[in-house]
Amino acid sequence: MASTQPAPVDVNHDEQEEFIDQSDIAAEVGDDAEEDHPMDEDDEQEPGGDGQEEIVWEDNSIAQFTAHSSSSSDESKSVFAVAAHPTQPLAVSGGEDDMGYIWDLDSGEQIVKLTGHTDSVAAVGFSHDGELVATGGMDGHVRLWRHVAKSGNWKTWEFLTDVQGPDEVWLRWHPSRNVLAAGSTDSTVWIWNFPSGTPLLVLSAHESPLTAGLFTPNGKRLLSASDSGTLIFTDPRTPTPVFKLTSSDARFGMEAGITAIGVNAASTVAVVGGTDGQVRVVNLTKGDVVGALESHAEGESVETIAFVSPAATATGTTDLELVVTGATDGKIFISDLNTRRLRTTLLGHEDAITSLTVHSDGRLITSSSSDKTLRTWDVRTGECIRIHKGHAGPVMGAAVGKRSTGEEVVVSAGDEGVCLVFPTR
Repeated sequence: MASTQPAPVDVNHDEQEEFIDQSDIAAEVGDDAEEDHPMDEDDEQEPGGDGQEEIVWEDNSIAQFTAHSSSSSDESKSVFAVAAHPTQPLAVSGGEDDMGYIWDLDSGEQIVKLTGHTDSVAAVGFSHDGELVATGGMDGHVRLWRHVAKSGNWKTWEFLTDVQGPDEVWLRWHPSRNVLAAGSTDSTVWIWNFPSGTPLLVLSAHESPLTAGLFTPNGKRLLSASDSGTLIFTDPRTPTPVFKLTSSDARFGMEAGITAIGVNAASTVAVVGGTDGQVRVVNLTKGDVVGALESHAEGESVETIAFVSPAATATGTTDLELVVTGATDGKIFISDLNTRRLRTTLLGHEDAITSLTVHSDGRLITSSSSDKTLRTWDVRTGECIRIHKGHAGPVMGAAVGKRSTGEEVVVSAGDEGVCLVFPTR
């Protein structure tokens, strides 16, 4: 996977925009762990006649949560979102059944049913310390529950409050405070302080529906993006943007719309992906577009972006920052942030990538896909170390959590209404 690289480029300094051509690509890595091979003429057909193959259902999950699909209706109810607790063996999920649930990663047991929404629960998340959990619904409500500490366990939760806004597209907790941001279909971003539920800010600088957003890792700024190709960098304490990039800016060129955002650990660089497969690098200190990464296939949307630092030391410092992008073309690109070169292409998924999740060691990532599988990869080598199977429909998203043994596991949300838990290796 390694190749001779040019001198590193500091993304935090002014520079000319750079693009990648085919000569810059270091390697493409395919997953041959379960590669299909053509049948030779001498190969015998399996019993059953007429060349029909017997379908064998594979499920290597270690726990299942099925409450979202346990309804009186025969119609499947999708699970749209899942998140893992930061310290406990718990997950929260939300779905098309208008419900959220907190459940046990060890057993798949339901702990709390999070009721009150009148439309699909499209976003969920635990606060930084895991004491609060939020559900965001397409009914325009965000509902909060709080862990009852005096209970002496993590199985007792109480309803805290309901705050009303427009239809939520995404929810993001602040990395160190009980502050929650929500992006909406009416082009606004709402920020609340909890447990009071007091609105801190309503950002109305966008002019079209929001598609992505997140706090920077240092918690000082908020990035939000829209389907018209606008990126806004905000201080959460003031409604005036720090800077704003629009599709009319030729350097930015995201007129097809923005679909994904990622920010590096130092909170100095953002990578933005679009509906047309384009990927741009933005210096957050100066508000400048400083380059581009390898684009996905034309017309294929970049669905998810993650930063990884596989060579990180105990102090968290590293000379190597990698950007991982996944798109509807089924490909995962790993690029060097400093050189902007494509290092590796991860191949194996047969349909759109729906999420990328970084593991705690910074060396592994798990991808979920509409092909009904998830795959865990070693970003240092490009090796697929495990294929996670068991879903009967597209995998809508995933998270990384821990069981009571301390074992790290992958948690997934399925379009068929089931959440599954898988071992990492």
